Amino acid sequence: MKASSIILLLSFAFGLIELSAVSPGDSRRYQSNPSADKNYLFPGTGFFKKNRDPIDLEQAKEWFLTAESKEKSGDLGKALDLYENFAKRRSDATLSRNNEQIQIGPESLFRASMIREKRGDWQKSFEHMKLIAEAYTEYDFERVAESLMRIAERLAKEKLPRKWGFVPRFRSGNKDRMRLDQIAGLARGPKFAPRALMALAEIAEKDNKEDESIDALERLVNLYPDNYLCEEAYFLLAKIYEKRVSGPAYDQGATLKALNFYEDYIILYSESPPKSKHEAQEDYQDRLKEAEERRLLAEKGRKAMRETLAASKVVVGQFVEKYGKYYMVRWQELGNKPALQFYNEAITTAPESQAARAAEKKVAELRAGDD
Repeated sequence: MKASSIILLLSFAFGLIELSAVSPGDSRRYQSNPSADKNYLFPGTGFFKKNRDPIDLEQAKEWFLTAESKEKSGDLGKALDLYENFAKRRSDATLSRNNEQIQIGPESLFRASMIREKRGDWQKSFEHMKLIAEAYTEYDFERVAESLMRIAERLAKEKLPRKWGFVPRFRSGNKDRMRLDQIAGLARGPKFAPRALMALAEIAEKDNKEDESIDALERLVNLYPDNYLCEEAYFLLAKIYEKRVSGPAYDQGATLKALNFYEDYIILYSESPPKSKHEAQEDYQDRLKEAEERRLLAEKGRKAMRETLAASKVVVGQFVEKYGKYYMVRWQELGNKPALQFYNEAITTAPESQAARAAEKKVAELRAGDD
């Protein structure tokens, strides 16, 4: 038998073996534990070879009950050490108590996070909460998301407590923004994600990261258009683009963006959005007052952007009037029509502006010259 025939037969035989291994009746290869997919989120234990297998059920219960006892007796250090064992490896153990089912893994991490927060180690506290949100999706997410939001806002806005009482902790704007972005990704819903995106936009703006601020605000208005925070988001987008305006002699892309957002804001939010079920009454009243101020500022901003755009039309019109004959193909046939077009656009863009007065004067001069 030829060598090529032997190779062909062997390839066919191996193919049959492979097909039999993945046949519908073979449960060995495709049987998997759903929770095992989340094991990679844990760092594991061990030095040379990391063990990421779930913690033994009895061991998990023993650690949890001992930690709970230590916490109640005031020995928070020992309790924290035991609770944080669950930050290294996953645990699917449960404990029944007073007709309540306690999920030991995420509950231990939640308590460890709370102890860390009380001690001022907010960064570690946030990491524990984030691990719960990612690894234990069946746990009470609203409870976790509320804590994530609170800790992230404290890290971003409050003075950081000293480590051990005397070592200063330093704030990182990049990490603050990353944490809020993570919350927006984890908390896909109208209660927490819009708050995270708004906080992210405000912090990015404070850190002079305008592009990141714009990205967060646009995600807010596009993903959660019915949320009450969109009212402020439109206004902030207009303000950011307004700050980028350099004047009538420069590119008017930012001017048009700011003008569009101001006009959208004025049209969409002539009245403030109603009170959200996630919003406290005091916060709602404060928002109403702030929205009134924003509407007044939006009117002024729209007027300023229109005036800048009109002035830009006059500048272009003057340039075309003076130099158009050097680059326009049919300049003799067109005459003053191109310049008149820009002057008329200036008048219609901002009729009450000084630029409109200047444009009207130029229009009168050109038409008198044509006559």
